[in-house]
Amino acid sequence: MQLLSIIHSLFPYLISFLILLVFLEQISYLKKRRGLPGPSLVLPFLGNAVSLVRNPTRFWDIQSSLATSSGLSANYIVGNFILFIRDTTLSHKVFANVRPDAFTLVGHPFGKKLFGDHNLIYMTGQAHKDLRRRIAPNFTPKALATYTALQQIIILRHLNTWLHMMTSQTLPAPITLRFLVRDMNLETSQTVFVGPYLGAAARHRFNSDYNFFNVGLMKLPVDLPGTAFRNARLAVSRLVQTLADCAKQSKAKMGEQQDPTCLIDFWMQESVRELRAGSADISDVEIGAHLFDFLFAAQDASTSSLLWAVALLDSHPAVLAKVREEVAGIWDPESDSLITADQLAQMRYTHAVAREVVRYRAPGHHGLHGGRSGSTRSGFSEERQEDRVFRRNYLAFGAGSHQCVGQRYALNHLVLFIAMFTTLVDFRRHRTDGCDDIEFVPTICPKDDCKVFLSMRGRRFPTLSSP
Repeated sequence: MQLLSIIHSLFPYLISFLILLVFLEQISYLKKRRGLPGPSLVLPFLGNAVSLVRNPTRFWDIQSSLATSSGLSANYIVGNFILFIRDTTLSHKVFANVRPDAFTLVGHPFGKKLFGDHNLIYMTGQAHKDLRRRIAPNFTPKALATYTALQQIIILRHLNTWLHMMTSQTLPAPITLRFLVRDMNLETSQTVFVGPYLGAAARHRFNSDYNFFNVGLMKLPVDLPGTAFRNARLAVSRLVQTLADCAKQSKAKMGEQQDPTCLIDFWMQESVRELRAGSADISDVEIGAHLFDFLFAAQDASTSSLLWAVALLDSHPAVLAKVREEVAGIWDPESDSLITADQLAQMRYTHAVAREVVRYRAPGHHGLHGGRSGSTRSGFSEERQEDRVFRRNYLAFGAGSHQCVGQRYALNHLVLFIAMFTTLVDFRRHRTDGCDDIEFVPTICPKDDCKVFLSMRGRRFPTLSSP
């Protein structure tokens, strides 16, 4: 009773203290906002995090519309004052990090709590430069050629499965591509990045943990037992440890001077050379964390791009016809041969379409671009050279010191998928009202999850050997 009496007597003071904190927080937000467009009032502590999590599409649409005139708009999320930037010049200054003391890349409002301090996104200075130098051997022409073979075999296997799904139905109905593409990309990333070091049981656990992570990305950062965010954070720890074990196995194999068969092998091959030359080692756990960064970028961003490629090609039949014409003149699927690195380089129009897909529907909301009224979407052409003339406007892969290190791998994956999908499959969208609206899951995808009807093109499906 005495304790309740004390609490009751202190209650007015606690309420007054909370009101004071709310007031001071509001004053701090308004002071930082100055004259910038943005909400006049924000919820204490959480800010507009609830609206961001509940309907991210609407949140970023409003934020973008507020920035139309000035190029900037402000908001407040979980104790952080944020700026939304639409201006290309200012975006380059931020990406280039002209003032390292002023800007750090966030990537996701709650990302650091999930990814941890070793994430490539949050690194700066000399440590960041050293890591990018170490990563460079992972994306040489030789390494990329190794990956393209693995990518194609997995893409072909999944396309064949999707077609069987369509033909096995009693009544014709569209299939939902988002989850199918996500599974295909997860298998591709696992195989390309850590190849033989991830067994069947480990892959099953990996897929389950990755699903926990994806769900947690879309929730409030409430780190309490049983919450989706806590489950995601614990899942990331397990995923990083799994990838660290893969790095350890690869390092031992490369120490025996065996040929690399996946990304971690190319990385550990160079790491072994550096160790023998007396360079400092990097821990397996740190390598595992960086591998997880790669996998997240390759998995969710590529899923977004592949879905938008299908949606946009369906709505632009002339572009689709030209892609098919180009690919048919370079690659014959009935020869049961893979697309070579030279053939991939010859697919210039298909590359242009892939870059346009990424420009028009950049997977991450922090890479979205606003277009002028009446603008058209026809792809980067060799004649117009938009990718050179308007190079500074192409920010889908970032710029400056944090420009995506795996962008050539990502574009190769998108081009290979477009080439094989359009050549081997006839497809038609199941169009409904709003099917092409943007949905955040966590990268952007068509709102209907890209529902399509599929059928096989050509006389037979190619047979390629397993990786």
